[in-house]
Amino acid sequence: MASICYSSSLSFLSPSNSPNPNKPFPFPSKLPNPNPFPSFRSSKLRAANSAPVQDEHSMSIDNLHQFFDLNLGRWTGSFHQFDGNGNLLQKINTKLSASSYGEGELISLIQTLYIEQPQSSTSISGHDEEPEWAEYKIKETNMFTADKYQQIGFFPKEKAFSLRYQTAGMLETVLRQGVLGEDDTGEESPKNLKLPSRRPSLVCENCLYSQEKDGRARAFHIMDPQGFVDMLLIFLEDRGDGPLSHPSLGNMMDGQDRILPFLGKWEGHSLTKRSGVYGATIAEADTVALLEMDDNNKLIQDITTIDGERDVRTNVHWRGKISNNLAEFEDAYQLTLLPGGMYMGFPSDIAKSVAESKSFHLEFCWVEAPGKRQRLVRTYDAEGLVVSSTYFSEVRV
Repeated sequence: MASICYSSSLSFLSPSNSPNPNKPFPFPSKLPNPNPFPSFRSSKLRAANSAPVQDEHSMSIDNLHQFFDLNLGRWTGSFHQFDGNGNLLQKINTKLSASSYGEGELISLIQTLYIEQPQSSTSISGHDEEPEWAEYKIKETNMFTADKYQQIGFFPKEKAFSLRYQTAGMLETVLRQGVLGEDDTGEESPKNLKLPSRRPSLVCENCLYSQEKDGRARAFHIMDPQGFVDMLLIFLEDRGDGPLSHPSLGNMMDGQDRILPFLGKWEGHSLTKRSGVYGATIAEADTVALLEMDDNNKLIQDITTIDGERDVRTNVHWRGKISNNLAEFEDAYQLTLLPGGMYMGFPSDIAKSVAESKSFHLEFCWVEAPGKRQRLVRTYDAEGLVVSSTYFSEVRV
């Protein structure tokens, strides 16, 4: 396999002139208000963080090993770039190889990403050339980076995780190498190539594993320095070297058609964990979600959370509207509807949430099979710091 090697520019270290390496937002520090979403109330977080955890050290090592085991192997996939309105900008074929070394708490995960190169415009017609692949070595993951920089939210049994990044270096490399051919390498700003901000305010990865086969979907929210969505990225990957069994996420459906997989009444269960490899469970709850759309494209969403252990029942009622591939709600939260039964949710303006001392969350939803879906929600406090991750498993009734 022909390859071009590039060293990693993906760093989990913030710039040296940053006064707080864990603070991704250039906004004034404010005390967070309680989270308006019932599954993630800050009172529960404080209680969980102050409670003693049994055998926390060995638990964290076990979680880290399980996380590595989940990622090990060879993955064949495709990378899709969308703008904030859900329009497909680029599709690039990728491969990923993941291995580990070391033992105990010194174990590390090594990942190498291979990016298919575009064919040269000088190739001979009628001759199928063997594709070339650019090789990109992703920075190692270990106990320290997973806990402090990536602030992992990991659900071993559910096979789901959330990660935080402080740069978009790896994603920029995928876009550049997957779109530029050898005839274009001199271009500093390639034509028709949208690159992520060099200093994004936030880069969040949510990963959900398939419940139907040995595959996964990894979704990236990238927010620009002003706190607005810069772009949305999806990796669809199958374990192994065989051909992809999933369809390409082209613009195969638009507008109201993309909302159809999510309409109706959904019942399920949620599990919330604090960030970090220790991953203590904060709360569990039963959930009932209802999403309806009338003839005027108006949306009504009701989400009920039932915490049986604490005998607490909460309800959130939202009204909104759908326009093209966007579902926009009154509380300044929106869903970008993607093909393939997916959506990505985020605040319309994160900077405004931070300025108003409001916590916020980012969401990835995947309806892999009709009437069956998984969701991952990553919750942040008013300073833009990760607080918790919540996994939902739901069925339509």
